[in-house]
Amino acid sequence: MFGFLKKPPTENEAAPGNPDNAPQVSWRERLKFGLSRTRAQLGGKMKSIFARGKVDDELLEELETLLVTSDVGMDATQHLLHELKLRAKRDKLDTPEGIQKALADVLHDLLKPLEQPLDVSSHKPYIIMIAGINGAGKTTSIGKLAKYFQAQGKSVLLAAGDTFRAAAREQLMTWGTRNNVTVIAQDGGDPGAVIFDAIAAAKARGIDIVLADTAGRLPTQLHLMEEIAKVRRVIQKAEPSGPHETLLVLDANIGQNALMQVKAFDKAISVTGLVVTKLDGTAKGGVLAAIARQCPKPVRFIGVGEGIDDLRPFVARDFVDALFE
Repeated sequence: MFGFLKKPPTENEAAPGNPDNAPQVSWRERLKFGLSRTRAQLGGKMKSIFARGKVDDELLEELETLLVTSDVGMDATQHLLHELKLRAKRDKLDTPEGIQKALADVLHDLLKPLEQPLDVSSHKPYIIMIAGINGAGKTTSIGKLAKYFQAQGKSVLLAAGDTFRAAAREQLMTWGTRNNVTVIAQDGGDPGAVIFDAIAAAKARGIDIVLADTAGRLPTQLHLMEEIAKVRRVIQKAEPSGPHETLLVLDANIGQNALMQVKAFDKAISVTGLVVTKLDGTAKGGVLAAIARQCPKPVRFIGVGEGIDDLRPFVARDFVDALFE
């Protein structure tokens, strides 16, 4: 139990369009490797905790400490322990393997409601507004999302709504070139105007999906939070039914601070879904359980690497299996 990949998938293995004879690594294997730090945080210690083979007060106390330090959060931890205790009594668990499976199943049940794949078929263009703090991985996620939607047979247009950071525009232009999609951008100016023009262009060209970038900002920067609320109102002027999805990009490294970000951005722009990035660089993957208990927004996508294909829809069972296998 709690095995590890012998080596990470190479960039060549994860990249699209590699030669037919190049080794291919499945998403489940990439996910398993990507969550190795969180699994290491949980795994080795759980092994010794479960070794006693019975769910008693001592096991529950040790498990509580482990889960809280893995950024599962107190609320979710108490929920998981309560459910584990009920199952232990119901199923008469008396083996380490049985206890581990019960905990995995309880965690899956907690995370399953977050598994809501994004359906972009309801509108054309389907307008997706992207928000988050600086450094969360917004612009990179947009490039990966463009590739993902293209693989679904959808046409995509990118709106460079981060008009404050020249590097963000350049980065988005690079992703546009890489994915062969149009990017609507301008030097400086009003972010709402850029996105307004992008929506008009998408309508004129019959584009399926508009991915609208916005400048990074902290929830404590109230004037910037008001500004992003204004951007949302501009989108509604361009398309009264939009935005059809408002994605908040969260860096998994921030752990419990993610909860504050979800609540603050939700208040400003009505967040409808989450993209959780950089799960491969942290031992704090347990934060998804905290989100499930305290601010249960659908987790549309998770990211576990640098490759363009390393952002995929969240599947609760795959996630839990990658933590416990």
